[in-house]
Order: sequence, then C-alpha cells, then structure tokens
Amino acid sequence: MLSRGAATRALRQCSCIRASRPASLRTATRRHVSTSSVPVPASVAAKAHPWAGVTSQIDSVAPRFEIDASQIEIIDSPTAFYETLKTKIRGARRRIYLSTLYIGKTENELIETLRDALEKNPKLQVAILTDYLRGTREDPNPSCASLLAPLVRDFGDRVKVCMFHTPNLSGWKKKRMPKRINEGWGLQHMKLYGFDDEIMLSGANLSDDYFTNRLDRYHLFKSKELADFYHDVHEAVSEISYDLVPSDEHPGGFELQSPIHRGLPDPVWHPQRFKRHSKQLLEPLIHKKARQKMFPVEFAKDKTFVYPLAQFDILLGQPRNVGIPMLGYEVVTYTSTEKPVLTKLLTALAEDENLRNVRWTFTAGYFNIDPEICEQLLEATPQSNIAGQPDNEKPCTVITASPWANGFYGSSGVSGMLPAAYTLLSRRFLKQVAKAGKDDVIQLKEWRKGTVGEPGGFTYHAKGIWVTLPPQINDQGQVEEESGPSVTLVGSSNYTKRSYGLDLEVGAMVVTGDEALKRKLKAEVAWLEKDATVTTQDDLMKIERRVGARVRAALWLVERLGGAL
Repeated sequence: MLSRGAATRALRQCSCIRASRPASLRTATRRHVSTSSVPVPASVAAKAHPWAGVTSQIDSVAPRFEIDASQIEIIDSPTAFYETLKTKIRGARRRIYLSTLYIGKTENELIETLRDALEKNPKLQVAILTDYLRGTREDPNPSCASLLAPLVRDFGDRVKVCMFHTPNLSGWKKKRMPKRINEGWGLQHMKLYGFDDEIMLSGANLSDDYFTNRLDRYHLFKSKELADFYHDVHEAVSEISYDLVPSDEHPGGFELQSPIHRGLPDPVWHPQRFKRHSKQLLEPLIHKKARQKMFPVEFAKDKTFVYPLAQFDILLGQPRNVGIPMLGYEVVTYTSTEKPVLTKLLTALAEDENLRNVRWTFTAGYFNIDPEICEQLLEATPQSNIAGQPDNEKPCTVITASPWANGFYGSSGVSGMLPAAYTLLSRRFLKQVAKAGKDDVIQLKEWRKGTVGEPGGFTYHAKGIWVTLPPQINDQGQVEEESGPSVTLVGSSNYTKRSYGLDLEVGAMVVTGDEALKRKLKAEVAWLEKDATVTTQDDLMKIERRVGARVRAALWLVERLGGAL
C-alpha cells in the first residue's frame, strides 16, 4: 500500500489540485512582495528557468510543441493581415483551411483570390468553416453562405464549406429568438487560417473592416506539426457541422444539409446525442499527448514552447472534480484546455516565489472577463508598485475598447446598447480592483483611434495576455532587465463567461526564452497601447458615460435567459 506521502506525490503528478479555499483565505495567505531586489546566487538561479514549473503543470493539460522562435511571425496591422492572407492563399499548393465566424458577404476579392488559386493548382483543396447563425443572418438576401455557394458549385469536392450550429439553441429558443439575437446562445468563434504547413491564429474574422480599420492580433506559425494539429481540429468541427450545398431552388442559391445525412446526430433536433458524439470526437484531439508524460522536457532559456488551447465546454461539458477527503485533494478531469491553462498560469503568478513582481497586460475588445479569471487576475499582481516602474504606469494593465472604438457603436436596435453595457462592466471591474486594494498596481486603459463610422476611425478587437518576468540574474551573476514578455496567449477567445461556456474558441499559449521574440511581443503591446489612455472610475461616471436603465435591464435579461455578451 502507498504511504500517504507517496500517494500525495502521485496525485500531484496526475493533474491534481488542492481543494479550493475561500478567496479571502487565499488572499490572506499570499506572500508579501517587497519592492527591493533579493540577491540570488548564480548557481541557484541556474537550476531552473522561472517558467519551468509552470510549463511542467501545463504539460498535464495541453499538448506541447517545441519550435524555433524564428518560426513565429507577428503581423501588426489589418492591412498587413489581409495582404498576408492573399499571399498565402496564392502560394498554397496542397491545402487551405479557414475557420472563422463569418466571411463578409461582399468579400468578392477574397473569393476571387481563392478561385484563382484553385484554377491554377488542380491539387489544391479548400475547406471553410463558419458559424451557421452568423453565416445565414441576412438570408434570403446576400450572405456569407450565398457568397460561398458558387465555389462549391464550380469546384465540386475540392471545396468543402461547413457551418456549425450550436446545440444550445433548440426547442422554443430556436423557434422564437429573432436573428442576430439568437447568436447570443453560442457560436463557432474559432479563427484558424491554415495554408499548407503554416497556421495563422487571430481574433479577426474575414470581412472588410478586419482588413482595413478593425485592430486585432495575428500570429503566423511556420510549423507543419502545428498546422496539422489545427487542421485536425478544423476537420473534426466540420464533421459535426452542416454542409453547404448549392441549390437553384433556394433564393440564396444554397441549402444546408444536416449532419443526419452522414449518419450523425443533429444539434437542433438531438442536442444531447450531438454533444455526446462531439465529446468523443473532439476531446482526444485537444488534450495532452502520451509522449509528454513519457518524455518530459524542462523549459529553458533556449526553448520556445507552443501549447494549442481549445475551449469547447458547450460540447464537452465542464471539468469534473473527484474529491479525496483523506488527502485533502481533488482530482480534476479536464475537458477544454484554455481556461485550465490560464488558471494554472495566473495561480502560479500569485503563488510562485520565482514569479513575484511579474508585469502583465490583458486585453479584450469586448470587456466582460469571466468572473473566476477576473478574481485570479486580481490575485496575480504584486502587492505594491514595482521599483523602477514609471510614475504614470502600473505593472498590470487592462486594455479595452472605448465606446467610440466598439464595433457596435452606432448600431441600431439592441446592438446599439452594447457599448454602454461594456462601460457598465468596466465600471464594475474598477470597483473590484478598488475593493481588492489593487488601485496602485492595476490600471484600465481604453483604446480609441478616431470614432467608428467617421473617416479615419478604427474599432478595437484585440484579445490576449502578455506576461513579463522581473529582472533576472544572468550567467555572470548580474541583474538583467527582461527584453519583453516571455509568455503570451493569442487566439479567438475574449476570456468571457460566454467564451468559456457558449462559443467554440481556439488559440495558443506561447512560452519563450528567445530575446528576439520577446522584443517582438514587447513591440506588439506597444502598438496596442499607443492609442490607449488610462480610464478611472471618475471618467466612467461622467455624464456622457452614464448607463441608462434600459441597458441595465437588457443586460440582466440576456444573462437570465442563458445568453451572454
């Protein structure tokens, strides 16, 4: 029989976490962080990289790919994103796969670029995955679906277009919820743009504003292994989706064939059976591989790890905790991987002495942080401002869109209320910061470049997190400033309750020791912050920022009906 100590060690190696403590207790027992530097002998510092413990924990949740840092390219503007897309489409020889919420109904140039590539290369295969609800919103008028149907008609089985329908919108909700509103119950939100052996991760969709004046993030990974991984995810979600088929009988020129035609359950008519089948298909794809346990690799300064992340709780269900009272532990069975990985990262920032005084930047264009992630962000901060930090800056920054840079600014109907709703949520966040006593270490910045709908006006759609280590001791025993963030999360997720409970999201966590890549990540943060200004509770209480009762009531109603922003 195992001793208690041996059993405990074994459980720790099997993705176990200590049973939850009340938030107040966690806060009370956190370390005190001094602003003074603590000398560490070089021999001690060289034992393990500060991120080694974190990557070891993440290895128990998500698949790990080790690549060269030079294989990651960071694209820095909407126009560069569009030009890169077209260049990669023209250069593809074997496969193109595009997963997106939708393709703009007037994106004729993009479609013609795909058509030209197919005509010039008879071996090229194109697979497109969008959301059913968003892709048919305008039907029977021109829509994403009607735009894509001629490609399928003209190139037959060389082009496959699929549209995912959430199983969360069925029964009376499917019948009664009007278009656009019904999208609040779940969407295919992944953004995967794959070309042969390269994959671009982004939060951007494929429409004109994302190509011109809507700012997002775009990371291109030149890795066959990563491209194959995301291709498998794209194909698996396509398998459980509706097939777009050209049709002269339909006013839009298409019809959507249910998965029933392939002998699979339909998400609308058989949502529970659909979820069970989806879980069997997707769960093995997104989890860690057996080789990681058999051949562990310790993170070091000369390495770059990429962990693909997926959030499919609407299909896979939420993590299950199995308690073992005699040991005071819970065994966690993970389903999705993004939120567990982010949780492990933030917990390490709060509790690991090697990671004290880190600086982080968090951004989401639609600011409604998942409550659990929000609490962990507040805990993952220094307890006072870091020595050497500029007087007008704080070590932890949240960037979000100002109302005048929100994609819904000026919209008609319910959508027009959303900028004010996000203002209300920003105000709530700043109150939480103040209540936690974190005013001196966390700042909120609102991004604005002109005004939406006016000449030169941009919208803000970026999302992600960057973490920069405090100064480290180098091989010569000298204190050395970090050249930039060494951890980032990039992808489609907005880190909201909706992202984690309703939508399909995919992305990656990158951990690097490479100086050049860290400088690129620092530059990425800088160009996002360039048009962002600090916003306080007083700013959000000004007359032009007040939130009316109608907006508050609408926000309450959506949440009560099971939807989310």
